[in-house]
Amino acid sequence: MSALYLLHKPFRMLSQFTDTPVVGDMKRATLADIIDVPGIYPAGRLDYDSEGLLLLSDDGELIHRITDPRHKQPKTYRVQVEGCPNPQALQWLREGVLLKDGLTRPAKVRRLESAGLPERDPPLDAQRHPITTWLELTIGEGRNRQVRRMTAHVGHPTLRLVRVAVGRWRLDGLAPGEWRRETLHAPRPGRQSPGKPGSRSRASVRRGESQ
Repeated sequence: MSALYLLHKPFRMLSQFTDTPVVGDMKRATLADIIDVPGIYPAGRLDYDSEGLLLLSDDGELIHRITDPRHKQPKTYRVQVEGCPNPQALQWLREGVLLKDGLTRPAKVRRLESAGLPERDPPLDAQRHPITTWLELTIGEGRNRQVRRMTAHVGHPTLRLVRVAVGRWRLDGLAPGEWRRETLHAPRPGRQSPGKPGSRSRASVRRGESQ
């Protein structure tokens, strides 16, 4: 059996347990501020200014299965973009866009009437961004800042990005700074066994400074 921890990483927090600030800079918030479980490490990462689901475990083989591109774990994001993308822009995202590191794979994209997410702290400045649209994107690859680059490429920069699912694991029921534990049984060859719900813990969040 392996333990997997599902954590809702808040805005402006590093996806690691330590920070080494440059002289004169303030220390940024880290995972150590919200989860105190020895020996666990993130399976993947989220950018400092991104939010949402982060998976952690003390099982190196499990981390490898989650992060190895060969297993093609789809990742789903809810993204607040500037402006209102037209059908052509959404179609470009679905078909793949040409970035500096190559053509992206086709993505699943749909427009959302509501994000169904808690307000960000601090909230988006409505005066600077009076017109925004929420999209849900599911991608099967994980390039650096890929979703942000994709939406910018079609003329709609990302203003807020929240990962809501990695494979079959979902953010549902977790507020920013909260986490829960699942116990996974050893999978059969070529299969990933379902996990059983485990404990859930609340933790206070110390806010980090902007980059």
